[in-house]
Amino acid sequence: MVKLDSIDRRILDVLALEGRITVTELATRVALSKTPCQIRMKRMEDEGYIKGYSAIVDAEKLGEGHVAFVQVTMSDTKSAALEAFNQAALQIREIEQCHMIASSFDYLLKVRTRDMATYREILGEKISALPFVAQTSTFVVMEAVKDHNQG
Repeated sequence: MVKLDSIDRRILDVLALEGRITVTELATRVALSKTPCQIRMKRMEDEGYIKGYSAIVDAEKLGEGHVAFVQVTMSDTKSAALEAFNQAALQIREIEQCHMIASSFDYLLKVRTRDMATYREILGEKISALPFVAQTSTFVVMEAVKDHNQG
């Protein structure tokens, strides 16, 4: 892999905020001509620095404005147990993010639902039923002050 230089990093910064920007406008912003800018973008896509492009959807308008973070403590942390949990967590649509954590608990989940009643159902019927879950603790978001996906 080629090491990223300051121009590559500027390209990534602009794309992270404005994924739909034209190549011409991006090239202008990073002080390149169009072709070298396209070549750099293609290289960074091929090398995996750019994973893709997506729309930022307003979850509240879709009726999914309730966000909770869930600490999960596992009853077993051997590789097979962690893999079983990981695969099962991927199947739950309401889990927006799932991170293995080095802490007094094992996973931190970001869960998005319609409301508290729906969250309680997801917690009780799906999250608590995931393989090897021993305990959960919930933290409900009152306000998102900064969210990378806010646009």
